[in-house]
Amino acid sequence: MVTRLEGSEEELELAAWEALAGVHDPEIPPLSITDLGIVERVRVSHGSVDVDLLPTFAGCPALDVIREDVTAAIEAVLPGRTARVRFVYAPPWTSDRITPEGREALTRYGLTPPARGPSTPMIPLASLRRVEGGAACPFCGALDTVLESAFGPTLCRSTHYCRACRNPFEAFKPKAAR
Repeated sequence: MVTRLEGSEEELELAAWEALAGVHDPEIPPLSITDLGIVERVRVSHGSVDVDLLPTFAGCPALDVIREDVTAAIEAVLPGRTARVRFVYAPPWTSDRITPEGREALTRYGLTPPARGPSTPMIPLASLRRVEGGAACPFCGALDTVLESAFGPTLCRSTHYCRACRNPFEAFKPKAAR
């Protein structure tokens, strides 16, 4: 890690973005917060670095950890500046903000990335009982899957089973189910 004491505003902002790329989601360790798409804005001023983050959903239990990790990463790279981390809700975060690299990291981790685009159906939570198909298996790519439980190990994930390769896996919940 290279620390920056001086430089143009653009150079310091780039250093801040590079530091943020090293901060990982505590619930999905191989995924950086930049690849997750939650970094909305970074602004460097004389004595501070303002970072606006978009929570993936209201009530995410990882927000305090993310704030601490972002603060530590920014202040390590830009010593003498105070990191001010703020969670903002406009624009709302959507899974379309996940980068292609982030989607690949999710799949390698064994977590099916959410579907892309506005055509993703909004599914009421009550209808998430053994839904057939929908989530592609991150191990074999098959769509012959079934939703086992809408309640996964974290609030934003659900558990599934692939009939093709017979592996359990996790996926992001559909947008309306969170």
